[in-house]
Parts: sequence; C-alpha cells; structure tokens
Amino acid sequence: MKPVIAIVPSAGSGRRFGEGKTLLNLKGMPVIARTLSALQDVEEIVEVIPVMRNDEMEKTLEIVEQYGFTKVRKIAPGGKERQESVFHGLGLIERKGCIVLVHDGVRPLVTPGIIRNAIAALEDLDGVVTAVAVKDTIKEVMDGMVKKTLARETLFAVQTPQVFPYKVLMEAYTEALSSGMYFTDDAAMVEHYGGRVKVIEGEYTNIKITTREDLAVAETFLKSRS
Repeated sequence: MKPVIAIVPSAGSGRRFGEGKTLLNLKGMPVIARTLSALQDVEEIVEVIPVMRNDEMEKTLEIVEQYGFTKVRKIAPGGKERQESVFHGLGLIERKGCIVLVHDGVRPLVTPGIIRNAIAALEDLDGVVTAVAVKDTIKEVMDGMVKKTLARETLFAVQTPQVFPYKVLMEAYTEALSSGMYFTDDAAMVEHYGGRVKVIEGEYTNIKITTREDLAVAETFLKSRS
C-alpha cells in the first residue's frame, strides 16, 4: 500500500466563533492536539502536515513536542482561504506517489477507525469522502421563500477525512488555482475535474467546531467516551 500523508488545514480565522479555535482547550487538551493524536495513532499514516496561522505556529510546535507527535515534521503556513492552505500543505509533500488524506483541524473527535475506513476504500478511485445522512428535511430557499423541498434520502452532510491519490489532488488544485475557481471542499474540486469520488459512512460525533455551542457538544461527546 502507498504511504499516506495527512494534511490538516487549521488556519481559519474563526469569524463565526469570535477567535481562533484550534488552540482552545477541549477537555484538557487543545483542539488541534486531539486531532493530531487521532492521526498519529493510524499506522498507515507516515506523516502529518498541519497548516496553521502564522501567529499560531510557535504554539503548535510546542504542542507537537509536548504530546510527542512524531509524524509532524513540517508545518505549512495558512493561506487566505482553506483552498490556498491545503495547497501550501501539498507543496511540502516530498513523496509524490503517496495517498493524501485531508482532515479539518477543528474536527477533533475523529476516530482512527473512520480514518482507516476512508483510506481502505480508496482502491483505484480518485477520492473518498466521509459523510452522514441528513436527518432533517432540507428546503431550497430563495428570497425567504421555499423554492423546492429536496429528497432527504439522497442528501448527505460531507465531513473529513477525505482521501485522494496525490497526483489527482495536486492536478485538481493546480487547475483550480490557475483558473481562479473556488471550492468548499477537496472532493468538490476533484469531482469538477471528472474524478470518481466514493462516499462512505462517517460518524455523527465527528463534528466540526464552528461555534461555541459546538465546543460544548464536543465536550459532551468526549465525556461519553470515557
């Protein structure tokens, strides 16, 4: 099996939260430490590249040393947008024949199990994404009025990790950046350029910490695990 290198975009401004989220305390550990710990525990992953804001670089290095994250040997600087941040991480990869796993730094409850499942599912595909079925009825709305009620059975909320062959992801990023196109996640970019992307079952507890309420929910989930 090809080596797996994880890129962990963690350079968001935290506009909705009111401050950066990756260094916040989550039940005794920084959010980014919990994320890196899950990746460290997966044998298939040989290297982890966090992508951090410039003002959080030094603290992240301290966290890496404190918790013994031996797979973190480089930290990439963040960009203005997530897409640019992931591209910075890709630029630090030396093993061009690897598999790239992208996982949000602010999804600290990801389990090694779901990471391994995503890696194993890639096979000869162009990408694998984790996702969970939508529980609520979803309506398409325009100018405050319902335009359409969507079929819930076909809708999934996409998460990370997402997994791709290095060549596929790098080519998609190069095309997107040269044409000025922006995508909300890596899979959407690969799909746009004709890639075959498979969806596998994620975990409802694998939440993204976007608001303060999310942080409280994450603490509750962690308590249930102990």
